[in-house]
Amino acid sequence: MSLLKDLVKLPSITPQECGIYTMIKEKFSQIQTPLLESLVIEQENNGVKNLFYLFYPKGADISALPHLCFAGHIDVVPTGESWQYEPFSAKEVDGYIYGRGTQDMKGGVSAFVSAICQSLESQSLENCMLSILLTSDEEGEGTYGTKIMLETLQKRHLLPHCCIVAEPTSTHHTGDTIKIGRRGSINGTLIIEGKQGHAAYPQKCLNPIELLGGRLGFLAGVNLDNGNSYFEPSKLVITDIRGGMEVVNVTPQNLKIMFNVRNSPLSDESSIRIYVESTLATLPYTLTLKTSSLPFITESNTELVKSLNAVIEAKVGKKAELSTSGGTSDARFFSAFGVKVVELGVPNDRIHAINERVKIDDILILHDIFIDFLAIFKNSAKKFV
Repeated sequence: MSLLKDLVKLPSITPQECGIYTMIKEKFSQIQTPLLESLVIEQENNGVKNLFYLFYPKGADISALPHLCFAGHIDVVPTGESWQYEPFSAKEVDGYIYGRGTQDMKGGVSAFVSAICQSLESQSLENCMLSILLTSDEEGEGTYGTKIMLETLQKRHLLPHCCIVAEPTSTHHTGDTIKIGRRGSINGTLIIEGKQGHAAYPQKCLNPIELLGGRLGFLAGVNLDNGNSYFEPSKLVITDIRGGMEVVNVTPQNLKIMFNVRNSPLSDESSIRIYVESTLATLPYTLTLKTSSLPFITESNTELVKSLNAVIEAKVGKKAELSTSGGTSDARFFSAFGVKVVELGVPNDRIHAINERVKIDDILILHDIFIDFLAIFKNSAKKFV
């Protein structure tokens, strides 16, 4: 738990890094294993810092071996007020460690860093490579984070074949859920045009609210597809509606509707536009759509998913639920580069919340799962390519 506490005590609010990478590099430098070499790549762009740390067999062609990466972020969201314990104190109470980032996601980072150290000290690498990729801008825009590092790795022929992102994916206890994919996210802005006027003379107005009328029911909360075995249906979720000047005697000039679609692979910008156009046919409106992330999936029959779930079943007595729920994460960037990727971490019941905390037992279980998975990977690495 010492590494986790040390990480939490550093107030790395996005995009601050606060010396965490130096701490991790020093920990890795203490690994005393013969025939092991390492490569470090560090980046800094617009205040965002990224770290890639690769372990490989001495003298090996590092572009040719099976490559497993553990990834995550060391930045955290702001703390807010009224914490029971100081949010960067890493206070240990009744089997929990309190602090911003304990769940999201310094807990996961500490687990895989410690697991890699233990694994390499007990059994070196022969026919495979291990790495970590960390960023200080996952909670922010992500513009200069994981995506930029993956572009660098691609140019140097160092992209991993598979990756575990240690985001807090679990619900009740570590290992009850693996994220094998994520839905995409599409944001929309719809403006229905009208003509402002006096409420007493509606015949002289063109009220955009009345124009929309019952058609709202064909937008709000509608399923745009039926989903599939991995994804729930894509739902159009209205997040904001506004029009007028907050007075009772003037009709609005226009009506602005903002919405979000967490989309399965069965829906995209084009299909959403077609649906809105058919729903609002004949109305004067403008529609703007922007895709912020694409949906992705790592099939359940891949060696990565099967082996990880086998380890979880042996460790906690039950296989994990395979899920694509939740928001976006940096796993989407790995998938976009052709990397098989899953997410596994501690429970997420207090992420971004006041009094964020993680159960020590959940960290220890995650660490042990990673240890056992590393043993499988090192012994049968070719199966993961």
